[in-house]
Amino acid sequence: MTMPRLFDRALLARRRRRTRARPRPGVDFLLARALDDLDDRLATVLRRFEHAVDLGAHAGPAARILAASGKVDATLVAGDPIEGVDVAADEEALPFGPESLDLVVSLLSLQFVDDLPGALIQIRRALRPDGLFLGCLLGGSTLHELRDSLMAAELELCGGVSPRVVPFLDVRDLGGLLQRAGLALPVTDADRVTVRYANMFDLAADLRGMGAANPLVERSRRPTSRRLFLRAAEIYAERHADPDGRLRATFEIVWASGWAPHESQQKPLAPGSATHRLADALKTQEIALDHHGRGVDGSD
Repeated sequence: MTMPRLFDRALLARRRRRTRARPRPGVDFLLARALDDLDDRLATVLRRFEHAVDLGAHAGPAARILAASGKVDATLVAGDPIEGVDVAADEEALPFGPESLDLVVSLLSLQFVDDLPGALIQIRRALRPDGLFLGCLLGGSTLHELRDSLMAAELELCGGVSPRVVPFLDVRDLGGLLQRAGLALPVTDADRVTVRYANMFDLAADLRGMGAANPLVERSRRPTSRRLFLRAAEIYAERHADPDGRLRATFEIVWASGWAPHESQQKPLAPGSATHRLADALKTQEIALDHHGRGVDGSD
């Protein structure tokens, strides 16, 4: 069965190369936040890694964090074939052999992968036993204000909608994908960032500067009327403005980590094998229930 294509990945690659060649000042605020968080998360890992990969590299800043951490012996930068990349690698077709890596880090690139379950499975295969995957991607509430405003304007003016904002993954679904890929001890959490703009067009300029303007395969190829964007900007201001008139834009950074299984890792206890009662640990009284769910002392 062929995986349906959601993203025009060739277009994404061209945009990434263009934005790296001509960066827009200040648009790397999400990556900067992710890099700070990566540094903090690595500080809590009590082991060293021999071979690591910065996957989907944004010109390698995560690799520099890994090197500075003192916990990684050697790091490859893998991503689009541009200057500063050690290995040309597509996240959906990894060039690494089975059990060849100890650490895979990916920052803000996996949200544009058509087959995310397949990519995670490939990452799991490339990890040695007790190897770590640590990554983040944009989550489900990202740009919900922009999506709402564009849909409302298009319905009002055109009587229908075309896809304009990427459908991002929910944090709970990501945890399930880690388990499905065979990663042990999966953990997910989310960091919600609210950025304020003078108007919707400033937000759109930042998205273009990130190389993240609409990359969907099913996007409309017809020129969009200025009237539609003007109406969307009005709706955005009506629905998502703060009292001072500035507009809110939400970005949700979803973090995920998981380990390649190893015999040294913690295992869940088998049902019925506990040696201590929860009531004792909580220093409370244990109340038995009858078949109606009532306490045997008559309490509910």
